[in-house]
Amino acid sequence: MPSVLKRVIEETPVTRARTGVTRAAVLLLVRDVPGTERALETLLPGRAVLPVRREDISTLGPVALARFLRALGADEIVILVDDIDTHESIGRLQALLALPLAARRRLVDRSGRALDVSAGRFLVRDVPFLLAGCAATSVALLRTGFRLRRLLRAARHAPRPAASRRVCYLRTDLWSGVAAGGSVGHTEGVASGLRALGCDVDFVATTRPAAIDPARHEIHVVPPRRLYAARRELPAVAHSLVFETGAAAFLARRPAGLLYQRFDPASHAGVALSRTIGLPLVLEYNGSEVWIADHWGRPLRHRRLFERIEEVNLRHADLVSVVSEPLRDGLLARGVAADRVVVLPNGVDVERYRPDIDGRKERQRHGVPDGVVVGFIGTFEAWHGAPVLARAAARVLAERAQAFFLFVGDGPQRVACETFLKRSGLSARAVFTGLVPQEEGPRHLAAMDILVAPHVPNADGSRFFGSPTKLFEYMAMGKPIVASRLEQIAEVLDDGRTALLVPPADEEALARAVVRLIDDAPLRASLGASARIRAVERHTWRARAAVLAARLKTMGLVAWS
Repeated sequence: MPSVLKRVIEETPVTRARTGVTRAAVLLLVRDVPGTERALETLLPGRAVLPVRREDISTLGPVALARFLRALGADEIVILVDDIDTHESIGRLQALLALPLAARRRLVDRSGRALDVSAGRFLVRDVPFLLAGCAATSVALLRTGFRLRRLLRAARHAPRPAASRRVCYLRTDLWSGVAAGGSVGHTEGVASGLRALGCDVDFVATTRPAAIDPARHEIHVVPPRRLYAARRELPAVAHSLVFETGAAAFLARRPAGLLYQRFDPASHAGVALSRTIGLPLVLEYNGSEVWIADHWGRPLRHRRLFERIEEVNLRHADLVSVVSEPLRDGLLARGVAADRVVVLPNGVDVERYRPDIDGRKERQRHGVPDGVVVGFIGTFEAWHGAPVLARAAARVLAERAQAFFLFVGDGPQRVACETFLKRSGLSARAVFTGLVPQEEGPRHLAAMDILVAPHVPNADGSRFFGSPTKLFEYMAMGKPIVASRLEQIAEVLDDGRTALLVPPADEEALARAVVRLIDDAPLRASLGASARIRAVERHTWRARAAVLAARLKTMGLVAWS
């Protein structure tokens, strides 16, 4: 612990010797750490801030963490989370802040809401509220269990065909306020594709969806209740019932012809609404969240509950939209009828992502020098292969002095990538921007000369089932691409024509391909131009929506002319 404490204090930009200024130690338990650090002056005005990141305390148990925070000697301890109402560890955080760690202790979220915590407040205010929350969540769990048992036995309904072109898009998940990433791009893309077909798209969501223009879409927010944030994994299950009630009220006021829901592993609200109101339901299914938790996250405590929710959604959705053939094959193996599954890979808005965007300001903003910039954008999840790119980057930078790397985004593997390049003595030639808003994505891609998609196979040997949004965005930018020869990626890209494909997880081959493009400007131009043409011809969101509409018509689920 002393070494961690020393590093945190030494790296902070705040001079601790200042007097007359409140010194606030801020524990950053947020998704977008760089963005939150930039906002600290607004969130905590008039304070000398000592930021503490999640990785600084990752090895500390509860007792050691309390000692660590107290040893910082701050006037104020602040724990900053994305949303006080949805944070699953809210009770544990309140218990921690009840300890005498500093003169003042507070919970604050990104919207600026704050809870002062002390031993007295914790006992009088927080403990009764947490107990009430546990009881309310247990009741919601019982209601959900009863519903699931009934729905698993019930026959599938026959909805009335949608005569109205109004689509109600349901985002029930507690993470729908994420600022950037594939899910944001997919949601925005589906909405824009449907609009291009003449549909009105309304949104009912837990939080206001990022990148969705309220001038083009009616947006109704059904916020989560802090009462349910008392037990891990279950707040989202309880919220499904709250969401269903709020969405039903919205639909009574503003009727739709079709429901479209992005699959949420904790929610059966779309199924319940579809059966109650009689509307067709399209379920966008991007993979089993139970499998994802087992292989890329932490195992689920209530695994069987989430399996049953998934079974209910797949059983009762009128049409299940998946992004890849491996996902389709997996559903068929589970007994979902082939005529209820449609494969719709991700796509791109070719007007938003285009070759003429100027990226010079982004280069200046991040201190990127002249030269050939190799770039990556993503959420640094396990399947993105960012560590492979970091190792390949070390090889490239050792061979080509004019090369520079730009990593855009944040996520679980970002720190490992950044640390590797620092230890290799190459951090001056690689910038990690952190998470950037979705609307800034095209300008960051424009700042790059070579785009890399280093996806890796699933560690358990199962088929890679992804459809990387970045792949289609890269193509639309008209930039040369180096990508893994892996499932759909190899089907979308033609090696030597629209990209250079390399064996997945092969850092040496990846580095060779990048060096080849650095040395061959005409090849870069040729690959980029061909990729742009292919994106415009085949991979727009409007094209994806047209396939969806055609399938719905064939199934008799819509009566659009």
